[in-house]
Amino acid sequence: MVSRPRKHTPAPPASAIPTPPAMSGPAHNIWLAGLGAFASAQAEGSKAFEALVKQGLALQSQTQALAKERLTEAAERMEELTAQAGAAARWDKLEGIFEQRVARALTRVGSPTAQDWAALLARVEALEQQLATRPAASPTRKAAKKAG
Repeated sequence: MVSRPRKHTPAPPASAIPTPPAMSGPAHNIWLAGLGAFASAQAEGSKAFEALVKQGLALQSQTQALAKERLTEAAERMEELTAQAGAAARWDKLEGIFEQRVARALTRVGSPTAQDWAALLARVEALEQQLATRPAASPTRKAAKKAG
């Protein structure tokens, strides 16, 4: 969870900061330098945090704009594909209408339909099978039939 940055509060006056009783001289100066470094880091830390938040907001708006652009491109592409599919369906419908009209015209002039041709072909094949299974007539039988 991200917490909001705290507002910088001014450092308490030097008289309010307790000084350890045993410190004096260089040790006391080191102590004071540490306090100064802490205050400086605290002030710079909030500035750095605010800068990072600004950068994050800028990056977020850029990525949202890019995502919106890509989504628009994808929607346009899908629209194109849908339009192409619709055109193909219209051509299929037109082809079906054409075939129906040609079939009606051929029927009017007495041309056999595809079903008629299929039935005729089946009948011819059946007759060919019957002829193939019949015993062949011998020449002597033919002569006997003619004479008789």
